[in-house]
Amino acid sequence: MSSTKDPCISICRFSDDICVGCGRSKREIRAWKMLDKIDKRAVLAEAQLRLIALGATGRRKSQ
Repeated sequence: MSSTKDPCISICRFSDDICVGCGRSKREIRAWKMLDKIDKRAVLAEAQLRLIALGATGRRKSQ
């Protein structure tokens, strides 16, 4: 994932501290603006895996 754009898609509903829209935790959402590009990419990769685990569509590209 090369983009570090904020992944928020304005759904903002949470399942066990994970947003079902973007896949980030509340802590990651609050810290987003302070993270460097490497950390943002790591959060985005983890968020994508969380969305898959939740069965949420979020921002994932269809396979």
